[in-house]
Amino acid sequence: MSGRARGRARGRARGAGEPDVVRRPGEQNEPQLPMPQGVVTPEQISAQTGGTGRAAYRGGQIVARPGTGNGGAIPKVPAEKLVKLEMGAAGEAEDETVRAKTRYYRADHVRQNKRGTQGNKVQVLSNSFRLTTAPDWTLYQYHVDFSPPIESRKLKQALLAPHKEFLGVVQAFDGHVLYLPKRLPNDVNEMHSLRNWDGAQIKITVKLTNEVPPMSVQFIHVANIILRRVLAQMGLKQITRHYFNPDNPVIIKQHHLQVMSGYATSVLQYENDVLLSCDLAHKILRDDNVMDQIYELFVQKLPNAQKMVERKLIGAIVMTRYNNKTYRVDDISWDLNPTCTFEKSNGTSISYEDYYQNHYGIKITDRNQPLLLSKPKKKDIRRGQKGNIYLLPELCLLTGLTDEQRMNFTVMKDLAVHTRIGPDGRARKLLEFSDKIHKTPDVVDTLKKWNISFENQLARIDARILPQEVIKLGTVPVNYRQEEADWSRDMRGKRLTAPIDLRDWIVIAFKKDIDLAKDLCKVLMTVGPPMGMKISPPQLVETPNDRNETFVVCVRENLRPTTQMVLVVLPNNKKDRYDAIKKTTCIDRAVPSQMVVARTLTKKQGLMSVATKIALQLNCKMGGELWSVDIPLSGVMIVGIDTYHDSSAKGRSCGGVVASLNRECTRYHSSVTYQTSHQELQDGLYCSFTAAIKKWLDVNRTAPEKFIIYRDGVGDGQLEAVYELEMPQIENAIRNAVGDTFIPKITFVVVKKRISARFFSPSHNQMHNPSPGTVVDDVCTKKEWYDFFLVSQSVRQGTVSPTHYNVIKDTIQLRPDYVQRLTYKLTHLYYNWQGTIRVPAPCQYAHKLAFLCGQSLHRNFDSDKLSDKLWFL
Repeated sequence: MSGRARGRARGRARGAGEPDVVRRPGEQNEPQLPMPQGVVTPEQISAQTGGTGRAAYRGGQIVARPGTGNGGAIPKVPAEKLVKLEMGAAGEAEDETVRAKTRYYRADHVRQNKRGTQGNKVQVLSNSFRLTTAPDWTLYQYHVDFSPPIESRKLKQALLAPHKEFLGVVQAFDGHVLYLPKRLPNDVNEMHSLRNWDGAQIKITVKLTNEVPPMSVQFIHVANIILRRVLAQMGLKQITRHYFNPDNPVIIKQHHLQVMSGYATSVLQYENDVLLSCDLAHKILRDDNVMDQIYELFVQKLPNAQKMVERKLIGAIVMTRYNNKTYRVDDISWDLNPTCTFEKSNGTSISYEDYYQNHYGIKITDRNQPLLLSKPKKKDIRRGQKGNIYLLPELCLLTGLTDEQRMNFTVMKDLAVHTRIGPDGRARKLLEFSDKIHKTPDVVDTLKKWNISFENQLARIDARILPQEVIKLGTVPVNYRQEEADWSRDMRGKRLTAPIDLRDWIVIAFKKDIDLAKDLCKVLMTVGPPMGMKISPPQLVETPNDRNETFVVCVRENLRPTTQMVLVVLPNNKKDRYDAIKKTTCIDRAVPSQMVVARTLTKKQGLMSVATKIALQLNCKMGGELWSVDIPLSGVMIVGIDTYHDSSAKGRSCGGVVASLNRECTRYHSSVTYQTSHQELQDGLYCSFTAAIKKWLDVNRTAPEKFIIYRDGVGDGQLEAVYELEMPQIENAIRNAVGDTFIPKITFVVVKKRISARFFSPSHNQMHNPSPGTVVDDVCTKKEWYDFFLVSQSVRQGTVSPTHYNVIKDTIQLRPDYVQRLTYKLTHLYYNWQGTIRVPAPCQYAHKLAFLCGQSLHRNFDSDKLSDKLWFL
């Protein structure tokens, strides 16, 4: 998917069992799995803790990869960072260590109750199932020590295997810690096993270190291990993070695609329960293998066929069906083929062809095919792997969609039939998943031995629907149906908040598109006055050809100091042309610009609708305020922050900061900063906030009293880093701009969209999407956080995706109701969509700003002339 395509998708901001380890060819040592997070040594066990992260406890099948380097030692767990994370047993008072840690996630004034009260109470169902245990359930944790020391996790498991009669069949062992549902006769138990390859006697010491109660960190760890076994017993295979059924894909023959269905699952501790969260997942694969696609290009006998293959494959993600693993193609080794050999761990050599025949029973049909090269990932390098991984194209399938496929309406429509599942169908599939857990004999036996079970019904939650908002178009309030969340039909004939007089503007078009440009201008001058825009005839400029430099020269030659807007009708959506024109208008000459692709103007019956949307963009890019809602707070600057990773330079990131300048949050100051490290966290916030406060002082003649910040693009594992890195920059910038004695009052909200939570509204034996304004702040929220879910947008297809908000700092001490209501109000104020969006408008503006600068400009814009307008829409 191209950056432009991602931008279009996000711009709208609508809802959108462990098998044996197989040694990889080329490995000198047996592969080692990293120790799961949350597991520590006996020396740290007295203070053992652990958080759960998205990458924790994945497990799954360990598979062969040709050409991998040496396996490394198991990386050390950062126990010193985990020591202070213990949450304690249920009902246990928090000690000072815990209190210091949770300050990042929960303000003192909501420590007792973070739930709101406003709105109509409703009940919703979530995509989660409660986990229950026996009343007297206890898990026993043992540390296992081997003398002499053993590094291989697989060998450790083999040495423990003969002692199952003593230890019990039901156990979970990760290489260091052994979990058992029963207590052994002694706290310290010694056993002996013989190592097969040299006959050495290995002493095994199993020492009791802890009794693990339900709802503890260790229990969550073990529950996820058990869940992986359960999924494997259900016939599912792990691919990346999720589990799929590779034996029953949906084939879309006309597009040479197949859709593999599966589940994204995790067991986590929430408010008062441990929940199994489950959502549907889909993996899209090409129906033909990579070798077929290489042949397809070479059979045309093109002189540059090899380069075309490289352009198509390098950077793509492929999946090997023999082990269901995914790899990134970093290069193509044309000088290698399946008959080439690599060195095995025992020092002998074997060809790739023989390796796959011996290990997987796969006969290679083309002995002349080149090999795909995949460089080891950072986690592989940390594990000690060296060298590149070589793959056979014949055994690889391309994953995902190409840019051309994503732009093909027919392809996306046919895919949506299988991937865009409505709430009723999604809930039914989740219940089928739960039903299979309760009816698969092996799964039932496994859960029974561990004395745990999952409820067979979706978790029910008390939610609220926030009051409807009144949209103000000029001086005329407009009510709208909350179920539709669309007031665009009410915009015609009503004056907008800030009338715009567009007198001096330029329209540039290729000569074959000049008539389309003229028609657009006529309609714009018609729809402008009802919106409060007085639009004069533009200066039309015709380009003799459609070359990029021709468009750029036309822009430069026709710009005057009085020019208010440049509108360019593009022959197509080529990125290089778009970027060149944007650099000219945003950096070189600093004038707002609007791009229009010619084909959107070809349908005469839809020209009025297109022109209306273009007029709205022209309005707000020149400083207009299209609509507003009532914001009952004064002296508050509302800020949106987001980061985009620059497409022109690896490891370079662009941070966008958008800050409100008035009470209605209809005017904004924008700024960007660049950083060289490829990271989501920003280190240039000091400059951005200083510039925003300076502009606020120029506009309002007084400093802002409070700051409400919405920070997008931060994962759960980065919350503490955000608090410790970004918060000091913001506070120092405020003090520097306002005064050293000023104590800033800040509410900092982390916005998360990439979540698996879904909610269903039951009605008449069917599931529906919750209404816009639905707030969930109980059951599936985190006990140690000040967080809530908000469904703010309306979707007509598929299941709506809620947004997760986490307040990590609140010295303003707003009531939870106020934070939730304000957040919902701000989702109405995004001027590029006539309806509510998924995130607050400042957050989406920050994304659009960072995306444009990181994808097209790659440099800072002229902030003196553009920073107080929404020029980046």
